[in-house]
Amino acid sequence: MIVNDDILRNSVRLWALVSEFKYPADAVLSKFFRDNRKLKPYERNTLAETVYVLLRNYNKISAVVNPTHNLQMIVYTWLHFMKVDEQLLANLSIVNLDDVTNYAKPNFEILELPQWIVEHLATYMTNDEIKALDHAMNGVAPLTLRVNTLKSNRDDLINKLCADGIDAVKTQFSPYGITLSNKTALMNNKLFLDGYFEVQDEASQLAGLLFDAKRGEMIVDFCAGSGGKTLMIGMMMRSSGRIYAFDVNQRRLDNMAPRLARSGLSNVYPQVINNENDTKVKRLMGKIDRVFVDAPCLGLGTLRRNPDLKFRQNELALKEIIEKQLAILNSASRLVKPKGTLLYATCSILREENREIIEKFLINHPEFKIVSLEHMVNDYSLELADSRYLELLPHKHNMDGFFACLLQKDV
Repeated sequence: MIVNDDILRNSVRLWALVSEFKYPADAVLSKFFRDNRKLKPYERNTLAETVYVLLRNYNKISAVVNPTHNLQMIVYTWLHFMKVDEQLLANLSIVNLDDVTNYAKPNFEILELPQWIVEHLATYMTNDEIKALDHAMNGVAPLTLRVNTLKSNRDDLINKLCADGIDAVKTQFSPYGITLSNKTALMNNKLFLDGYFEVQDEASQLAGLLFDAKRGEMIVDFCAGSGGKTLMIGMMMRSSGRIYAFDVNQRRLDNMAPRLARSGLSNVYPQVINNENDTKVKRLMGKIDRVFVDAPCLGLGTLRRNPDLKFRQNELALKEIIEKQLAILNSASRLVKPKGTLLYATCSILREENREIIEKFLINHPEFKIVSLEHMVNDYSLELADSRYLELLPHKHNMDGFFACLLQKDV
């Protein structure tokens, strides 16, 4: 790793923007790099790595260094968390290294999850479990792919990736998943451009397996976004039947278009809706075999990828989101035909967004019953705390924090 005065100055400028926590860190980095196009690749890498290490270890660092002293924070990060050689740091002219080396070493027992999140988790987790979760959330998520079985199989794709010099292995649980041992630029890879795979975390793949869409069925992906789960559902249906991919955001649906083109699917129908009560939703009431509700959430299960989220969420956001989640689930349930199924999912770790939403929903919808996930436990050797819920956590399953519950309509 190369460090110099210019990189330090740019790190200070960039961290000042990121640490406002007004926008996602990746968006801030992208804009900064667009505005500073002369930065060399190694400079961009150092700047990005510095920002994400700071985000992941902010509490530990700010317990020692005044968080308003951005320059000292960055040098302290390089010294203690990125293991930059002290001789390299001694060459910096715009900082007094003694000011930083005299600081105490970081206390690695300090939790990085915000206190309000810890307090919620403490109602159903032990202190040791919270520490283990915090430690895992502070790591870096692996890059996980899903093979497109319309074009290849997992073994063949792994062989092709390895032939391209990309170290790839099978995921532990998903039969479609591939984990890469290190982050690799894939957007220009021919296998990606030809639709052989999509980037998709293993937790999301397991939710798709739980959904278990069949050929010829009528499906609604109620909060489709840019289509990650939609594409997996279509693949499992072998491009038969019909999938309505609903979302309130036209831009997200537009992002699905090139992915659909690569995938080879012909059974997906993206449609923008105004809200959960849109007429496009109402016309499908009682007609759909399976409805997937990947609900908007606080996203706390993705902290390994988006560590800045913990600074941009709060109790008020939680209160607002659970009202929205229940409203969406109530609306989506009206589409399910008798004997049909409804899958509710979030990429969050808080029970208020997960189990408690299901419990509230069932009080007013006795026609739905929870489907046991014993088959998931047996088929994929998956350890679950409660067989009613797909609750995935990074310290237990080495994947994103994720929740899903499958409901069946009786009449």
